[in-house]
Amino acid sequence: MEKIAITGIGVVAPSGIGKRQFWANIKAGRSFVKKITRFDASKYPSHIAGQIDELEKYSHISERLLKKIDAFSHMALIASELALQDAGINIKNEDPNLIGIFLGNAIGGWLYAETELRDLYLEGREGVSPYMASAWFPAAPQGQVSIYYGIKGFSKTVVADRASSLEAIGYARKTLSKNKLNMILAGGMEAPVTPYALLCCNTYGGLTTDNEHPETAYRPFDKNKSGFVIGEGAGIMVMEGIIRAKKRNANISAVISGYASNCDGYDRIQPDTNGKELARAIKSALSDAKVNPEDIGYISLDGLALDLWDNSEVKAIKEVFGNKAKDIPVSCPKSMFGNLLGASGALDLIITLLAMEHSLLPPTINLDNPNPNGLNYVAKEAREHKISKALIISRGRGGINAAMVIEKP
Repeated sequence: MEKIAITGIGVVAPSGIGKRQFWANIKAGRSFVKKITRFDASKYPSHIAGQIDELEKYSHISERLLKKIDAFSHMALIASELALQDAGINIKNEDPNLIGIFLGNAIGGWLYAETELRDLYLEGREGVSPYMASAWFPAAPQGQVSIYYGIKGFSKTVVADRASSLEAIGYARKTLSKNKLNMILAGGMEAPVTPYALLCCNTYGGLTTDNEHPETAYRPFDKNKSGFVIGEGAGIMVMEGIIRAKKRNANISAVISGYASNCDGYDRIQPDTNGKELARAIKSALSDAKVNPEDIGYISLDGLALDLWDNSEVKAIKEVFGNKAKDIPVSCPKSMFGNLLGASGALDLIITLLAMEHSLLPPTINLDNPNPNGLNYVAKEAREHKISKALIISRGRGGINAAMVIEKP
């Protein structure tokens, strides 16, 4: 199987738009979680989030188009453009039939939907925008990116809760390895900071209610963890076969050498407490990559900041890596900007790519008293460390497990 290269990165996140600004804030360990101010969220149990301000400032999108799309499509369009620029690709010089789009999200575009549904009940059907049907559904960003660039190749949208984007990237790798396409834009986007989406996330039951201390509220793997914080944004990558990438002298960030996903088959919401299926997914990804557990130099954690999820994740890592688990650096950098739900895996992967490039491990902030113990947590501050191979873990409700191995080319 030909190795699949990542040659361009586009990121839109609370920590920054564009990989330079984003990485500067990640390596500095700055928190971008704050109280929600764009609407009155004070009556929600959890009303803090990682938010993106002034998205329009960075946009190449026309006002006319913005009126037809939800924020999650807007973010996807910006991230796609940044990824293509970073990859040095002029899409007009590519065969549109041989380009794909593989994106993931968990909840769809609810700001557009809830606004139009409100108008439906107030004004009747005449008050509803004709674009509502094409703006809110989960595949809308894939469609908008396709239309914007004239992309016509085989494409997919994956909805698998928080594992959505890593599953989409894994699917993209499999498709490229079969030589069905020349290139894929892959990743995910999420825009949950809206009244109804925030209500759904609160109903989820896992959000922290430490609203008075937003910057320190998200504490994965800490003794005083109280749940996660939502965030919004998008992470999209240009993926292509390594032969093509080398032929055009592309800057190869990393190659995806292994991927696996499975399900716990345990509960409709919670994961299995023993972490055994997650361990199996990790072992399968390592086997696919043809690497030994001791070859992994860094693990990007899912880190939901809930006992059941964090404990089972640590159990899985200990089962796979044995005594080596205490030596391999691990961190959960999303503690700085929130959990981007369906886009979280793509952001974790992008951070890992940048960590590889700069030989610097991103920290988990707010990690004062690690619990559970037994792992080599990178806490509070970034740490210099060369990474040649890394593991990214992403999980979703109902026991969805995804694991990906990347390595320096």
